[in-house]
Amino acid sequence: MKPKVGLFVTCLVDFFRPSVGFAAVRLLEEAGCEVVVPPAQTCCGQPAWNAGDRDSARALALQFMDAFAGCETIVAPSGSCIGMLRQFPEVVGGTDPRHDEARALADRAFELTEYLVDRLGHRPQALADAGEAVTYHDSCAGLRECGIRDQPRSLLEAAGVPVREMEGAEVCCGFGGTFCLKYPDISRGMVDDKLGHIDASGATTVVGGDLGCLLNIAGRLTRTGRTVHARHVAELLVGDTTTPAIGEPEERR
Repeated sequence: MKPKVGLFVTCLVDFFRPSVGFAAVRLLEEAGCEVVVPPAQTCCGQPAWNAGDRDSARALALQFMDAFAGCETIVAPSGSCIGMLRQFPEVVGGTDPRHDEARALADRAFELTEYLVDRLGHRPQALADAGEAVTYHDSCAGLRECGIRDQPRSLLEAAGVPVREMEGAEVCCGFGGTFCLKYPDISRGMVDDKLGHIDASGATTVVGGDLGCLLNIAGRLTRTGRTVHARHVAELLVGDTTTPAIGEPEERR
């Protein structure tokens, strides 16, 4: 019997990069999963939670729990959002009648590469054209909240994609959700440091598992006139070379 997976698309993927969602579906189906996309899903409540709006975050958490109630497993192409789902027991509250439900949801929520590698032991087929070497950026939430590091690299290796490790791969890119809005000068300095490490790696593409980081990095790449591309790991693993790179200007499409 195929594992039944509920795909949490995430807000950023839905609004800015739907190709990541389609790539996630394809990867999960190739790994033998039945994928459903609950139509009632909305934001997981992370922006509200991080901003201190506990009431809105709780309301969104409860709504999310209703939308995914029938899914035995929840997978998202974002360590940041999965990290938020794993905080649902705290968001809902220890004395709330639905606390146990929130705990059960947190226990069955997985980041995409984490689920493919750690739960399914999946190895993707080698790509016919793996392209040039890439470098990988570890997002803060994915790495520190979910332990996502080796999983995407092992999938890239299996697909035949060469990875050139950059210095400070695990260091924040300066996005941090509202952080980049509250502290733009600090954020810009952090992303410039990240771009310097990308340049030094010699890779032509920077890859990651969180679209927030990739949008931030891609925006700065474009504004500084660099030719390095930014792509989500799911897109790379399915060999999506037709979709323009993240943040790519119209004239380069």
